[in-house]
Amino acid sequence: MVDFLLARTAPLPLDEAWRRLTRWERHADAVPLTRITVVTPGPTGEGTRFVARTGIGPLRFGDPMEVTVWRPPADGEPGLCRLEKRGRVVLGWAELEVRPGPGGRARVQWHEELRVRFLPSLCDPLLHRAARAVFGRALNRLLRTP
Repeated sequence: MVDFLLARTAPLPLDEAWRRLTRWERHADAVPLTRITVVTPGPTGEGTRFVARTGIGPLRFGDPMEVTVWRPPADGEPGLCRLEKRGRVVLGWAELEVRPGPGGRARVQWHEELRVRFLPSLCDPLLHRAARAVFGRALNRLLRTP
């Protein structure tokens, strides 16, 4: 199991940073070889479920997730979204937090605990580096692109 934390400061108001992070379909644009399907009707809230499918051809797996905490930022207060991974292959959780940062900017944190079933713990250092690289790039792209 790996645990990682990514933090960024973006020149965005809190509500715009939140919107960019929680439009689930946009994550497919930021994560290579991935499609996102939201399986519950909108708007997003606790109980929203979606599936990230990653891979090529038969080498593909689904990563079903459910929103278990949904607190959008309001009145300058931080926002928090917690996703529980409900799949057979990818397990764990992710928390996306948006809070006031310096100079009126948004401070964003992506904290994730990730486990890949059947992957021995010997592979954790490689998984940790790969996850930080992939999700770090995804976070940068999500915050840059409207």
